[in-house]
Amino acid sequence: MKPQILRSNERGHASHGWLDTYHTFSFGEYHNPHQMGYRSLRVINDDLVMPARGFATHPHKDMEIISYILSGQLAHKDSMGNGRTIKAGEFQYMSAGSGVRHSEFNPSHEEATRLLQIWILPDQHGVTPRYAEKSFAEAPTGTFHLVASKTGRENSIPIHQDADLWFAKLDPEQTITHTINPNRHAWLHIAEGEVTLDDHTTLREGDAAAIDYQHTLHIKSTQPSQILLFDLA
Repeated sequence: MKPQILRSNERGHASHGWLDTYHTFSFGEYHNPHQMGYRSLRVINDDLVMPARGFATHPHKDMEIISYILSGQLAHKDSMGNGRTIKAGEFQYMSAGSGVRHSEFNPSHEEATRLLQIWILPDQHGVTPRYAEKSFAEAPTGTFHLVASKTGRENSIPIHQDADLWFAKLDPEQTITHTINPNRHAWLHIAEGEVTLDDHTTLREGDAAAIDYQHTLHIKSTQPSQILLFDLA
C-alpha cells in the first residue's frame, strides 16, 4: 500500500486581504467532503498574517489548538490571562476545553507572519483550559523532536489526545526515519523545503502524505526543510 499524497495545490485557499491562508482540510468556506480531517487531526491551516493585522478576540471550545510560527511573530492574549509574543521556531498550545477566548495579532508594521494553525480533536470534553509554549528555534537538525503527546513524555507538551506531534529541521541530504507501529497512523506535512519519502516520492512545501499501515518512513531532504509528523491512534 502506498502513502496517500495531498499536493499543496489541492488544498483550499482563501484571501481576505489581511490574511492569506491555505487549508489542508475543510475549514471556513472551504468544504471538501473527502478532506474533513485525518483521524483526530482536524485542521492544518497555513496562514500568512499581514503586518499590524490579526485575529480579533473569538471563542473556542473542546479543541486542542497548536500553532507553529514559521516566520515573524504573533502576539497572543486569552481569557486565561496569558499575554505572550510567539516568535519563529516556537510552538504554542492552547486546550480550549470548557471554553476560552483569545486573539492573535501580528505586532510588526513591516513583516508578515507565517504560521501553521493545527487543531486536534480532544479525547474528553469540558476540561479546564490550559496553555503552554515550547521553542525549537535552536533545535539541532537531522532528528525528530517530540513537541506534544498524550502523556507529556520526553518533556513534550501534554495534550488531551493519543497523538504524538514530531518536528524536524533538515539540512540538505539529511535523512531521518520514523516507525509507524501496528494500529497507528501517520500524517506527514512539509512546512518548508523539499524531501523525498522512501526514496521515490518527492514532497514539497505544503504537500502532505497519509500512511495507514505499519511502516518505517525514510525521509531525506533535498534542500533546507521543516516537517511535521503526526503519529495518531
